[in-house]
Amino acid sequence: MSQIWTEKYRPKEFLDFYGQEDIVSRAKAFVTEKNMPHLMFTGPAGTGKSTLSLIIVKKLYGENWRSNYLELNASDERGIDVVREKVKDFARTKSLDSNFKIIFLDEADALTREAQQALRRTMEMFTQTCRFILSCNYSSKIIEPIQSRCAVFRFKQLDREAIEKIVKHIAEKENLQLEEGIMDELFMASEGDCRRLVNILQASAVISKSITSELIGQITKTSNAEDIRSIIENALAGNFSKSKETLLEIMLIQSLQGIDIIRSIMKLIPELKIDDRLKVRLIEKCGEAEFRLVEGSDDFIQLEALLASFATAGYRSRSKPE
Repeated sequence: MSQIWTEKYRPKEFLDFYGQEDIVSRAKAFVTEKNMPHLMFTGPAGTGKSTLSLIIVKKLYGENWRSNYLELNASDERGIDVVREKVKDFARTKSLDSNFKIIFLDEADALTREAQQALRRTMEMFTQTCRFILSCNYSSKIIEPIQSRCAVFRFKQLDREAIEKIVKHIAEKENLQLEEGIMDELFMASEGDCRRLVNILQASAVISKSITSELIGQITKTSNAEDIRSIIENALAGNFSKSKETLLEIMLIQSLQGIDIIRSIMKLIPELKIDDRLKVRLIEKCGEAEFRLVEGSDDFIQLEALLASFATAGYRSRSKPE
């Protein structure tokens, strides 16, 4: 039976959880003690916040976990009525087989300020019967009174070692052949997001059991690093026409968005063998172009202007006396 790999390979044990070892060790301690405070899981998407919550709940309650667990997505149900009705109704009833029940609020940073104030009061009132696990991308969007009532766990993007372990595990189970050097490509494409990594692998495996850099590029629609390097180096050398030609080719043939090209340029600038002051100037120009694109400006015009600013910066750098 075909399955979505993000569910098929979702960790079910603490030992299967990669990349957040410190957080996992503390979560295991809560399960061992069968007691825990309110928790706040904060960090980027795809780093295991929801998965760890499920592991904790299943370890605490065993087969009866569903009757002791309520999961809500705050981005769908973000108003004060949700807190007053669904959350309170679940929190006010005592668990029959445990000291407390657990409410998991995913994307809690999407709750309105009024809903967060109501939640703060609910957390105070039902401490004896309920514990909250709040998951969010940005803890700064959660009001301070809620943060102070929680033990905050900060999830980090998965490092290369964790990505490699996950890829090798899936490759072994699915009989995938990995091209030499593919780990670097997968690490760059996933950006430390485990969910994205697994989706890339499944999408690639549908096409071929041999996972290559070219295949990953087709799936993720990421630009070739050498093409981006050529664009930057030609612009800095004053060869604006050649730089513009490569840019146009990438945008039209590879169907890449301007914002993706700017991000690729940003990643490559620190690796260039140029003066640090010039790198600072280029990064500043990238930031300005990215802001204009987000505001709705035309992709090609802004990228062309960015290359023109690179050419100017390169000329000034060359003409500056030693």
